[in-house]
Amino acid sequence: MAKTTGAQKALTYGSVAVGSALAGAGSVWMGGATYFARKVLTPDLVRPDDTQIHVIHSDSLTLSGPPDLLVPGRYGLWLDGGRGHARIGAMLEVDHRRQTVRRELLGVDSGVLQTGSARFNGYYYGGDPRSDLGLEHEDIAVPTELGPMPAWVVPSEHGDGSRWAVLVHGRGARRHEALRAIPAMHAAGLTCLVPSYRNDGDAPEGPDGRYNLGLSEWRDIEDAIKLALARGAHEIVLVGWSMGGAIVLQFLDRSPLSSVVSRAVLDGPVVDWGDVLRHHAALHRVPAPIGILASALMGQHWAKRLVGVSESVDVARTNWVKRADELSHRMLLIHSRDDEFVPVGPSEALASARPDLITFEPWSLARHCKEWNVDPRRWESVVTEFVR
Repeated sequence: MAKTTGAQKALTYGSVAVGSALAGAGSVWMGGATYFARKVLTPDLVRPDDTQIHVIHSDSLTLSGPPDLLVPGRYGLWLDGGRGHARIGAMLEVDHRRQTVRRELLGVDSGVLQTGSARFNGYYYGGDPRSDLGLEHEDIAVPTELGPMPAWVVPSEHGDGSRWAVLVHGRGARRHEALRAIPAMHAAGLTCLVPSYRNDGDAPEGPDGRYNLGLSEWRDIEDAIKLALARGAHEIVLVGWSMGGAIVLQFLDRSPLSSVVSRAVLDGPVVDWGDVLRHHAALHRVPAPIGILASALMGQHWAKRLVGVSESVDVARTNWVKRADELSHRMLLIHSRDDEFVPVGPSEALASARPDLITFEPWSLARHCKEWNVDPRRWESVVTEFVR
């Protein structure tokens, strides 16, 4: 009997999901399922302010806003609609009655710091490798099927240029997310390539202007790796955050260039979009049949126009817990156990299924993809040791 491929397994899983969903849900659910599917796949390119600056002290700020303001570590604030940026540090005082927190003010990078609205920045940095890290870099454009996509190339002083790290940001993020990882990569002698990809606000839109949850975005990362190879790279290390992790996994599965990748670092990764969608459906009190039907619709050819995609988004193909036996690259999985956006369960299950390949580093108190912010020394030590 011929061996069943990963794609065939994924199609089987998808067919079962569709059959179950359509059998168990009536047309009354279709509108809700379509809305939920479109919401998941539509980029949030404009984000509203979510933080209030109440008082500016000489060395600190009194703030109110999202739960992330109560997470220990270092973070940023976008000022004046994103035109300015400041950095904040340790919590100095929490006033539960007023629901405010006073945090250390580490610096104002650009713009004018004033009381009023701002937006929390979980990446800490808000500029580029030169302004934030003091590192010389090159602004380049990666040629892709959709046109040129902006990227940074940041050479390391400690390597010979043959080992490169390609850093892939997550859903709704931009290249700033990856700046935190560059010092660790440089310490291991790797040149860093930080690309954008379709629909992320820096790069061109895809044919439908919607995310494909990694199922098409991996081709943009493939083009970035082609550029790295053309510039002298012999070995690639991939690093991905959140949906960036899903993109990395699809590249490793589907690209003929996956053989040049020696290992991957995944931070708060989506290793099963089905689990993430169920989590968010429950979080937003979406009835379970609607969530199941939405996932099913994404993967159906006949529903592409309904969902608003040019390529079917087969969620089953993103379930790496079920597909664990198909993996062949060494991986470091970093994931906080209190992750509110991408539940840690699938990462734990994947690590348990493939202890021969996967090193799992659990965190706590970091919520989603803020492990570096909470404990940068530990993050950089673990990552540098793994990629070195």
